[in-house]
Amino acid sequence: MRIGIDLGGTKIEAIALDDVGEELVRHRTPTPRSDYDGIISAIVDLVGQLESELGATATVGVGHPGSTSPATGLIKNSNSTVLLGRTLGHDLSRALGRQVRLANDADCFALSEAADGGAAGCSSVFGAILGTGVGGGVVIGGRLVEGPNAIGGEWGHNPLPPSSVELAAPLECYCGKSGCVEKYLSGPGLAADHAMATGDQIEPVEIIRAALSGDVEAAATMNRYYERLAAGLAVVLNILDPEVVVLGGGLSNIDTLYEEVPRRWSAYVFSDRVDTRLVKNVHGDSSGVRGAAWLWND
Repeated sequence: MRIGIDLGGTKIEAIALDDVGEELVRHRTPTPRSDYDGIISAIVDLVGQLESELGATATVGVGHPGSTSPATGLIKNSNSTVLLGRTLGHDLSRALGRQVRLANDADCFALSEAADGGAAGCSSVFGAILGTGVGGGVVIGGRLVEGPNAIGGEWGHNPLPPSSVELAAPLECYCGKSGCVEKYLSGPGLAADHAMATGDQIEPVEIIRAALSGDVEAAATMNRYYERLAAGLAVVLNILDPEVVVLGGGLSNIDTLYEEVPRRWSAYVFSDRVDTRLVKNVHGDSSGVRGAAWLWND
């Protein structure tokens, strides 16, 4: 039995899976904000609750925002600032009395979809999250590839590459750089691009709905998004050449992505033909917590 923990900004979710990935039980609790010790205690309580109900001890994997620095063992690059500079893995292992495996939440998404989701059975997978932010993960041969710097798959903070769509002056990103993929391909990035072009401040879901209803300005916004996403993913294809790219996050629910982006990315991929498939996730919001459990898939 394996337990996965999804440590989010507002909630902590725990799930127990059996050896073939079937869900046995699931619980969640609010995240104690600005209370690191409270977060540790909440995770310990969730694990204890699951193991008590199932009458067995399990492995524990944790998906969280940010990553663990190989140099220091401290959490870095997390938008949950209470975790920054903390020895999360060490502290959880000590509190639970066993080894705990940690990974970035986007990595957990990719691992989940590669294990038994939209990319099941594929030898090389890139999982891309298009939500409030933009992240990604790489899975090769069923194993997560984090790399020596613990940043494998972090395409969201590469510069958005040139495309057939003219780009205004590069936008500054919270990471300190300018022109990051995340500033254009996240949900807020889509809304900001539409506002810059039209002056209308509307949510991404409204932009998509308007485009499908024939609104010319909204359709133009989506056209820019398709083209930029195609160019951004083409960089991944040129380096990794994955069998499948699986999308997650709120924007992955835009059905037109799966036709428009593959139709356009051939213009940017260094090949005479692109056989990589672009697919939607299977497990949705559960991919993070399921992927955390699969961190123990040895």
